[in-house]
Amino acid sequence: MNKSPLTTGLLAVLAIVALWSVWLCWNYISSARELRNLQAQVNMINFRQAALTSLANDALEYSKHNSAIDPILETFNIKQKGLSSALPNTPAKPAAK
Repeated sequence: MNKSPLTTGLLAVLAIVALWSVWLCWNYISSARELRNLQAQVNMINFRQAALTSLANDALEYSKHNSAIDPILETFNIKQKGLSSALPNTPAKPAAK
């Protein structure tokens, strides 16, 4: 029995498509795994940023009552040097005449 070239060609195309499908599946799974890992890192960074912002705000509130913490806050650029504990948007008092 002779094999036709059409059958051989179709089997070759089927093998190529099957290998391409396996490669696409592996690529999708790898990308999904990487996305999941990156999302976990972003969540951790956002959590740490929120915690540090909260800590900085608490330290600024504390500095209103105890100015001994001001050098530490100035070191980390949380509070600018020479500013009083007043809010930054508060207008300055007019100069005495």
